[in-house]
Amino acid sequence: MKYIFIVLIAGFLSCQQQQAENETAEQQISAVLLAQQKAWNEGNIEAYMQGYCQSDSLRFASGGTVSYGWQTTLGRYLKGYPDKAAMGKLTFSEIDITMLSETSALVFGKWELEREADRPWGLFTLLFQKTPKGWRIVHDHTSLGK
Repeated sequence: MKYIFIVLIAGFLSCQQQQAENETAEQQISAVLLAQQKAWNEGNIEAYMQGYCQSDSLRFASGGTVSYGWQTTLGRYLKGYPDKAAMGKLTFSEIDITMLSETSALVFGKWELEREADRPWGLFTLLFQKTPKGWRIVHDHTSLGK
């Protein structure tokens, strides 16, 4: 009887620990997204890019094109958003984080830009991986809504 009780308690504690670790990972990933949103709204694309893994294997898909590499992605953002007016105010919403493992997570959400002339919006799916520098985006698929 004691043995069964000990096994049940150990199982419960293990589940609690796993849940706490997932919450911590989800909080860390949310913090990356909030930091990106803040950097964007300050007009700082370089700081925004710190949420991405600085690797040649970073994959960014949007607008029917796929590009690879952190530097390429930075260049794409700088070309598409040459100034703060073009960048507008970014808002992320409808964030859904699914932990795939201890070192990877799938993030789905909505983005919206508030600019003087328009309000473009769309959806994104991000694959985050835990790296030595923290949670970083390794794959980004972003679409434009209608």
